[in-house]
Amino acid sequence: MIGGRFITFEGIDGSGKSTQLRALAARLRERGGTVVATREPGGAPGAEEIRRLLVEGAPGRWSPETEILLFTAARRDHLERVIRPALDRGETVLCDRFVDSTRAYQGIARADLRATVDALHDLMIGREADLTLILDLDPARAVARERARGGTEDRFERFGTAFQVRLRAAYLALAEEFPARCRVVPADGEAEAVAARIAEIVA
Repeated sequence: MIGGRFITFEGIDGSGKSTQLRALAARLRERGGTVVATREPGGAPGAEEIRRLLVEGAPGRWSPETEILLFTAARRDHLERVIRPALDRGETVLCDRFVDSTRAYQGIARADLRATVDALHDLMIGREADLTLILDLDPARAVARERARGGTEDRFERFGTAFQVRLRAAYLALAEEFPARCRVVPADGEAEAVAARIAEIVA
């Protein structure tokens, strides 16, 4: 379970990505691995500034097209400054969201812009994860989790439960499209049980 791999965590808001990323990072470090735990949008100073533009404010603040450009800009900065250097050092990178989020959110659930997302990704990023863990949870439960958590980074959650339903379908479609890379992980139940499922997949 040690060595330079790029593992991403995906899923609808409230599915437990951040919790499970931290659990896997701890497990890998206990086994002697060097792990970089990061997130998108963000993960690098410039990308974190763009994050605030994307995840705060009114739902209609940006069009889907503008969001794609902002996410890609943040991802490029993150790739240059954090992800690629860590992988070049032979470290394991765990990332809370990557391009599959843009494919699901802007490319499928918000608008029919999948071709635009993929074209920009190929041009400016050119890197897929080695393994993508898609945490799957009933949207109603996920929305309840997010409401209980609170906070200001709720712009996408404010699109409502129907949007989360479309997102879940988009992620499951991506898992079918990329079966060699994506694994769907049931995210209901205790966090420890979900972490055990993830550890088995990664091992």
